[in-house]
Amino acid sequence: MPDNQSVKEALNKKGAYGADLDIDRYEEGTYEPEQVDDLQSSDYRKYMENVGVVADEINRAGTLMFIDNGMSHCSAKPQEGLEMMTTKEALKKHDGLKDFYWKAMDPTKDKYTAKSYLEDSDGYFIRVKAGYHIKNPVQTCMLLNKDKSIQNLHNIIIVEDGASLEMITGCSTAHHANDSLHVGVSEIFVGDNANLTFSMIHSWGKQTGVRPRTNCVVGKNSNYTNNYVILNPVGSLQSFPVANLGENSSATYNTMCIAHEGSDIDTGGMVNLNGKRARAEIMSRSISMGGRMCARGRLVGNAPEVKAHLECRSIILKDGGSTVAVPELEAHVADVEMTHEAAVGKIARDQIEYLMSRGLNEDQAVSMIVRGFLSGSINGLPEALQKELDAAIEKANLGD
Repeated sequence: MPDNQSVKEALNKKGAYGADLDIDRYEEGTYEPEQVDDLQSSDYRKYMENVGVVADEINRAGTLMFIDNGMSHCSAKPQEGLEMMTTKEALKKHDGLKDFYWKAMDPTKDKYTAKSYLEDSDGYFIRVKAGYHIKNPVQTCMLLNKDKSIQNLHNIIIVEDGASLEMITGCSTAHHANDSLHVGVSEIFVGDNANLTFSMIHSWGKQTGVRPRTNCVVGKNSNYTNNYVILNPVGSLQSFPVANLGENSSATYNTMCIAHEGSDIDTGGMVNLNGKRARAEIMSRSISMGGRMCARGRLVGNAPEVKAHLECRSIILKDGGSTVAVPELEAHVADVEMTHEAAVGKIARDQIEYLMSRGLNEDQAVSMIVRGFLSGSINGLPEALQKELDAAIEKANLGD
């Protein structure tokens, strides 16, 4: 790990993309939040269920909830082969965790990672032991509950050789904490012959700043899927997760965003295809409803026989907004196959008129077309998560 001085210098380092937020204007969020034993009777239930976190925990392998900077709930009896606790608890329990701690992510990346490193931020630790396949999803919830505060979290996920896990992580802002900042550093390690699906459903405030930082290391013959969904207004969001693939492994990134008026969203993903026969796909669906939307994708071929595809599709619904697609392909060996396509457009008038002829008004027709554009745009989702996503689309404000 770098020395503290170089990390301190990185506190002045702007993020590569997105608006430059002043982290000094936020005070620290609480480190000892209210403990929530029963999620169903909790005052926070409405925020949780709005982002796919099930309060009754039925059909979930376990739940971890953080309010501001401290853990407020952890399921008592996780499935065999599954470990869940705070990062700091895991560091005390597992000497070997030091081999993973700040290894996938460089703390000098920018001011946000530097802040988390210097604050020695806590977060969640999830580990699936070698050979175990966790039947139901693990769910986590990150809630901002203090106005004008910063939430600093450092999460570590380890899926060992021959293991598999599905995660649903929902993040939200309490109404009274609208002007706050979320910084979440997540280091993910997927072993050989292993699988991880990591799905995020976010619902923030109209002034909330959001700066997740996620890096994933994927072993041989393994699969990693990263799904990101944000359908409600947000102040400023910038996210560009990175996956590093080993031999014969794959990564899939699916992103679904709506940029409402006043929202500034800059999101996407990057995959380094470092192993022979590695494969990757980056898919993005976005809508500008008066806000700024930038969809990025970057594929880097570093090994022979790799295949990768990048696709960005966007609709502009209202003047005054903007949408930008930034697809990038980079190759360092001759034997690669990488493609990309991007499309920006509007809803066809004949589609709207057809639905209006069936009894809908114009707003209802537009809303139905938008829901169709979003629904089913992420292939291969588990049934439970698809239901949560469909429900989130129905709840989203799409102008009807």
